[in-house]
Amino acid sequence: MSPRESRAVSRISRAYPDRVEVRGRDLTGELMGRVTFTEYFHLLLTGREATDDQRFLLDVLLLSIAEHGLMPSNVAARMTLAADPDALQGAVAAGILGAGSVVLGTSDDCARLLEDAQRRVAAGGKPAAVARAVAGSIRHAGGKVPGFGHPVHRPTDPRAERILELAEERGVSGPHVELARHLRAAVAEVWGKELPLNVAMPIAAVLLDLGYPSSIVKAVPILARTAGLLAHLVEEQESPLGFLLAREAEEAVEYEPPPAE
Repeated sequence: MSPRESRAVSRISRAYPDRVEVRGRDLTGELMGRVTFTEYFHLLLTGREATDDQRFLLDVLLLSIAEHGLMPSNVAARMTLAADPDALQGAVAAGILGAGSVVLGTSDDCARLLEDAQRRVAAGGKPAAVARAVAGSIRHAGGKVPGFGHPVHRPTDPRAERILELAEERGVSGPHVELARHLRAAVAEVWGKELPLNVAMPIAAVLLDLGYPSSIVKAVPILARTAGLLAHLVEEQESPLGFLLAREAEEAVEYEPPPAE
C-alpha cells in the first residue's frame, strides 16, 4: 500500500445483517422499486443519481450497442457454451473477452481521441482545424480513425445517426459531439471518400458531453453486450448453433500442409 493509501477504502457498497448499502443508499428502502437499472448503473459508476438527460441518453446508448447479430463476441460465446453447456458464466466471459479495438472496445479509443482533440481546442485551436490535423496525422501514420468505417452499415450507421439526433433533441450535444461531426468531414477530406461514422464515436462523444469521465466509456458497451450475449446463450440452449458455426468455419478454411522438406 502506497503512502497515499494509508487505509483500504471502497465507496461502493457494504452488506450488513439487516441491509445492503450502495453508495450511501439503502438498497431495499431507497433504490429497489424506485430507480431503473440504467439509473442504478449510473449510481454504481459515479456515486451520484443520474439527471434526466443522463438517464435518457445512457439508456439510448445501452440499447444501441447491446445486440448486433452473429458478431465475433456472440459466436465465441455460443461455441463456448456448445463445448461446456454448464458454463453459462464462462460463455459470457468468452464473449466479453473479445471487447477490443475492433469490436465493442472502439468507443474507448474514440473517447481518448476526442479528449485529446478537445484539449487542443481548449488551447486555442479551431474545432474544424483540429479535426483535420487529427485525421491527417493518423492517415500519415498509416492508421485508422476509430469510430469510422463499418463492414455492414453504409453509407451511414443508423444507430450513430439516431444517437446524434436524440442528443440534439435533448440539447446535450456539446464540444465532443461537435468534434465528432468535424471529424466526419475531416476524414472524408483526408481519405478522399465518405466513411460512415459508426456507433462507437457518438457513444463516446455523448458520454463525454454528459460529464462522464473517459475511464467509464468502455463500461457501457461491455454492460450492454452482456445482455445480448445472454440472449444468444438462452437461444443456444434451445436451438444450438455453436457446433454448426464451428463446422462451417472449418469447412471455409482450406488446410495447407507444410511443404515437403
